[in-house]
Amino acid sequence: MLNRKPTPNLQYGSFVQLLSLCLMALALGGCSSMYYSAMENLGFEKREILVDRVEEARDAQSEAQETFRSALERFQSVVGSPDTELKEKYARISSAFEDSQDVAQEVSDRIDAVEDVSGALFEEWEDELDAYESASLRQSSEEQLRETRQQYSQLVDRMHQAEERMDPVLQAFEDQVLFLKHNLNAQAIGSLENELGNIRQDVDALIQNMEASIAESEAFIQRFQNGQ
Repeated sequence: MLNRKPTPNLQYGSFVQLLSLCLMALALGGCSSMYYSAMENLGFEKREILVDRVEEARDAQSEAQETFRSALERFQSVVGSPDTELKEKYARISSAFEDSQDVAQEVSDRIDAVEDVSGALFEEWEDELDAYESASLRQSSEEQLRETRQQYSQLVDRMHQAEERMDPVLQAFEDQVLFLKHNLNAQAIGSLENELGNIRQDVDALIQNMEASIAESEAFIQRFQNGQ
């Protein structure tokens, strides 16, 4: 029997096609409009991309919650450590700070991606209102656009509130890392202990804001998937 080469599945072929289009877009400047056009050619509308990006932002915030919790625990573990372990503990909190920076940047990048596609979606939606012949259908679409914008506004406000809460926590982490870098002794650890109460409050407030943002994201996704 002759050996036959396996037929590549359509999903893989679409992925390769998408990758080629994305690389072409990047070579020509990487503008978002080219990316969205390429995606639409593959059958992915902007509203689908928006839902995907809201999900990614939600997941990034969920990961950020765990990372900041873990970082706080690592800072707390330094308190009461014997001098012989301080260098090791410093390495742990320095790593915790870097992990927190990375996850905070990921959250910000995901929010930017949500705002980018939402802007394109709402602009397209508004432009297409003029294409209606039916006044009743146009009115219905216009009302739906207004409701979606209101829901989106609540969502992105929640996201930014959570994003802003990361800044004081990161600054507090950085202050402690910088101070301990040059003061690895019991007196410096005492100073850290005095600050931990405020840091813990900031982390708690951050996590609460992230939980509210995640809940808002899930409600937004649910409305979209149910056709408003």
